[in-house]
Amino acid sequence: MFYLSAALLFACTNCTQTAETAKENKAIFIIVDGISADILESVDTPNIDRIIEQGAYSRGWLGGKAGRYSQSPTVSAVGYNHVITGVWSNKHNVYDNDIESPNYNYWNIFRLFKHNYPEKPVAIYSSWLDNRTKLAGDGLPEAGGITIDIHYDGFDVDTLAFPHDYGYVQKIDDHVSNMAAQSISADAPYLSWVYLWYPDDTGHRYGEVEEHFESIKVADEQVGRIWDAVQYRMENYNEDWLLLITTDHGRRLPDGSGHGGQSERERTIWLVSSNADMNRFFQGGHPPVTSVYQTVSRFLGLEVPPSLKKELDGIPLIGDVSISDADAYFNEDEQVIDLTWTAWENDGNVRIHIAITNEFRSGGEDAYELVAEVPLTDGRASIDVSNMQSDFYKIAIEARHNTVNSWVIIKNE
Repeated sequence: MFYLSAALLFACTNCTQTAETAKENKAIFIIVDGISADILESVDTPNIDRIIEQGAYSRGWLGGKAGRYSQSPTVSAVGYNHVITGVWSNKHNVYDNDIESPNYNYWNIFRLFKHNYPEKPVAIYSSWLDNRTKLAGDGLPEAGGITIDIHYDGFDVDTLAFPHDYGYVQKIDDHVSNMAAQSISADAPYLSWVYLWYPDDTGHRYGEVEEHFESIKVADEQVGRIWDAVQYRMENYNEDWLLLITTDHGRRLPDGSGHGGQSERERTIWLVSSNADMNRFFQGGHPPVTSVYQTVSRFLGLEVPPSLKKELDGIPLIGDVSISDADAYFNEDEQVIDLTWTAWENDGNVRIHIAITNEFRSGGEDAYELVAEVPLTDGRASIDVSNMQSDFYKIAIEARHNTVNSWVIIKNE
């Protein structure tokens, strides 16, 4: 009996230790509106710096492919939707701050999370009400009918609590960050979005001068209290958190008071990660802002439906990646599509699929045809499409660790 009891005790002790070491993954992303990368790098931001010290930093980009089918305005709501959907405007259909008809068939990250874990809570902490009601589509049947379980938002339209006098935007962001920190400490949602508005407000009012720089320092303090709440959870609960911080656009020279165009400075953004173990693609520099979606989904272990995976325009910034930077051009003389990509592995093949429909946009499925399988390291392929005869081609290049895509749209004169 002694030996049996000892064996059972040892087994139970091991079970307890295993349970204690199996941490729950949780993720939070913060969008701080309208800070150019070079300005962030020049302003004193001790809280963001302490996150970078244990994590990582990189410049990045947005705006889709300049001059091509996916070119997207460098405007606030457009930038937010790049983050939460992982695709450019040609897919999510948001081109300005009015958010008139977003295409919810490109699932946002909250819908994807709820598809995987319908009972686990998610949260949005935001000055703008539209971020939850329009972009995330909280409760809308066309957006999947998902519920944002925890939300503190709509303060942009609450003129009783926040009269629109001088400095009201700073007051709103202070409130948002305080509520976010309190809720993260107490509620610990599995997926959270915090939106901070103040730096963009000062950029429009004053340009990139001292008032704008001071607003970035204020935002840094607000980020700091949120980061403190995340650290509290990790120190006191069996949780591992990923915090990502980014912005929604740069600002236009010469004075930084505007944005919306396709200049390099307007298209250049930045990414901060609390995770130091970023992959080679991130370390290579300049990842697209659409990569936040795939990074969060990979950290949380979310299963992405195959049809959606073929549409995503970002690259995961953690874990292994095989391929990035897909591009495609139609060679009219030879009736071929010339494809290029960047390889991040030294072996393996890519499988190239082509569809001549875009049924996904309206909630359907596209009939992809496998047209080639070539070595990953080739970095290019030419696909004969003379038997397809279409003015639209959607290409998905599937590799071992991730899938990328590109479109060809032939304009008939």
